[in-house]
Amino acid sequence: MMTLRDAAVGETVKVAKLHGTGGIKRRIMDMGITKGIEIYVRKVAPLGDPIEVTLRGYELSIRKDEAEMIEVTKA
Repeated sequence: MMTLRDAAVGETVKVAKLHGTGGIKRRIMDMGITKGIEIYVRKVAPLGDPIEVTLRGYELSIRKDEAEMIEVTKA
């Protein structure tokens, strides 16, 4: 299983499944991260947190613990 945290800078991945429960999963979905969406990994901070991605035409910074809840496949 590959997560968004495992994706390399410059790579485009596709969301396969969201893990987590309740408010955390809802927050991820409210940011526009839903099944089938392609995500481009733009940058990763020097210590790995946060991860800057582009999806649905906008840029988003996401924490690595949230990125671990997003299962992805190669696009």
